[in-house]
Amino acid sequence: MVARDVLHRAPKVLLHDHLDGGLRPQTIVDLAGVIGHELPTSDADGLARWFAESCNSGSLELYLETFRHTVAVMQTPDALRRVAREMVLDLAADGVVYVESRWAPEQHLTAGLELDQAVAAVRDGLAEGMAEARVKGTPIVARQILTAMRHASSAREIAELAIRHRDERVAGFDIAGAEAGYPPTRHLDAFDYIKRNNGYITIHAGEAFGLPSIWEAVQLCGANRLGHGVRVIDDITISGDQVQLGRLASYIRNVRVPLEMCPSSNVQTGAVASIADHPIRILAQLGFRVTVNTDNRLMSNTTMTREFERLSDAFDYQLSDIRWLTLNAIKSAFSPHPDRLALIENVIKPGYQTLLEELDQSA
Repeated sequence: MVARDVLHRAPKVLLHDHLDGGLRPQTIVDLAGVIGHELPTSDADGLARWFAESCNSGSLELYLETFRHTVAVMQTPDALRRVAREMVLDLAADGVVYVESRWAPEQHLTAGLELDQAVAAVRDGLAEGMAEARVKGTPIVARQILTAMRHASSAREIAELAIRHRDERVAGFDIAGAEAGYPPTRHLDAFDYIKRNNGYITIHAGEAFGLPSIWEAVQLCGANRLGHGVRVIDDITISGDQVQLGRLASYIRNVRVPLEMCPSSNVQTGAVASIADHPIRILAQLGFRVTVNTDNRLMSNTTMTREFERLSDAFDYQLSDIRWLTLNAIKSAFSPHPDRLALIENVIKPGYQTLLEELDQSA
């Protein structure tokens, strides 16, 4: 098992983290007080426990219910800017050097904001956070992914919003929400618009629903990445030393579709029984482009360091394994190739090399 201190100092890349799922508990209390929103408790520590306990239901639907409180306090430019700024600072303090934070602008309009104003507020918060992190000596690159909701009818509008702001730290387009009964093909118009404009697509698929969700996301909607994608394991047969990949699993591996896996969250929502049962180990061994992510840091009471720590404990991952997963993630980022290459060569590889040399010297 890799020591927590080493994992904390390791450079990390985060592709699947929800802005409304990572608020500081005290921030929720502060913002709720301003607008008069009633919380389960006004004690920040107690509120943190409430979120974690409420999300250990094994149900994706119940898990999503907790967002009622976080979204409620993120309805003004100041609130959105504060949440985005604090997110960047929290991740930078955890060793994250690149993040794509996703959120659904259509859920943040109840106080009169327009879509473009909401996106601009988050953009400004990201910029403020990056500037502060740089001064603190923990530089980080932060971008946003705009998410449309599966059950709503505004996906095309959000797709247009993403393209309109892609030169303002908007990295791509996503859909999220309960999978069952809301296939991604309901929003083909939105995906076609993104593709026609050379944009990037990630789709929540293969978490609570099975292979059909993954197939539609990849083959009909043109997903560049899969949010979670856990159920791709259902298309793989393992018998002793014999492994047989189905047509879909083979395709996903062959064309290197990245899987944005979120171990702790997948356990909470019932996608897998435990970290030890998570298919990430098998998929990594088979050569899939797997990445490790937090999903919702507040709800899962987690950080990137903690996710890697849990995987290291469950699968005896070494620092070289963590480095491989991190390189997978930055190679899969919706960021210009020169920027990705610069992070790989100037930040990630040197950072891991230093840590590996330290471990060799202490052995």
